[in-house]
Amino acid sequence: MTEICALASGSNGNCYYIGNENSAILIDIGIYYKRLIERLNEAGLNKNKIKAIFISHEHSDHIQGARVTSKKLGIPVFYTKKTYRKCYDKNKADNFGFFEPGTPYKIDNIKIHSFKKNHDAADPCSFRIEINGKNIGVMTDIGETNETLHQELSECDAVFLEANYDEDMLMNGLYPYYLKQRVSSSKGHLSNLQAKELIENYASQKLKTLFFSHISAVNNTHDIVKQTFSHLYKKYKILLTSRQEASEIIRL
Repeated sequence: MTEICALASGSNGNCYYIGNENSAILIDIGIYYKRLIERLNEAGLNKNKIKAIFISHEHSDHIQGARVTSKKLGIPVFYTKKTYRKCYDKNKADNFGFFEPGTPYKIDNIKIHSFKKNHDAADPCSFRIEINGKNIGVMTDIGETNETLHQELSECDAVFLEANYDEDMLMNGLYPYYLKQRVSSSKGHLSNLQAKELIENYASQKLKTLFFSHISAVNNTHDIVKQTFSHLYKKYKILLTSRQEASEIIRL
C-alpha cells in the first residue's frame, strides 16, 4: 500500500511524504526537525521508514530543515549539484548525494523521477515518484507549464499540485509591484486558473487524487480554491494542504 501526505505546504515550509509498508522518502524539508516529528506523529507516520530526502530547489521554505533532519534520522539528502552549490552552508547536510534531472534514482523499491521546472532558482526540479505500481507527482513552485510537465502529470495517480494564488487577490492586494510581478511571472508560481487548465487538459484517467498545495496565505483562500475546482469534486478526491498541520493520509 502506498501512503502519501503533505506534512507542510506553504511559504513558511514545504514537506511531502511518500511511502509504503517498508520505506518512505520526503520531497523537501522546509520545516525544522521538531516540527517534522510533530507532523509525523500527528499523521500517525513512522519516522524510521524515511530513507532519504530529495530537494526541489534551494529556497529556505524547501530546505531549512535539511541539515538537522539528516543528522537526527541518519539519512542522506539529495540535491542537484547546482542546487547544492547555491545552498547556504547551514542548509547543507553532512550526509548528502546528488541526482541529475531526467535520470531516475532508486531508494529501496521507490523510483524517483526528477525533471526541470520553471522557477527562480538555480536548478529547480519537480518529481514523479513511482512506488508500488502507483505514480505520485510533486509539482509546486512552477511559473509556467511545459511539455515535460504535461507528460509527467499524465502518468500520475495522485499529485501535489500548486494552486498558489488567485489572480485578482494578487493584483489588487498589498504586495509591492515587483513581488506581484515575480509571483505571476514565468519563473514564479501557478495560479488557481493555471492549475485548473493543467488538470483539465493533461490529467489522464489514472488520476484520482489532487492535493492542492503551496496555497498563499495572502493571495488566496481555501474558499476560492474550492470554488475554482468545484466542478472537479465529483471526479477526484481533493484535499487542500495546510501550513499549520499535516494533511489526511491518502492510501493508494
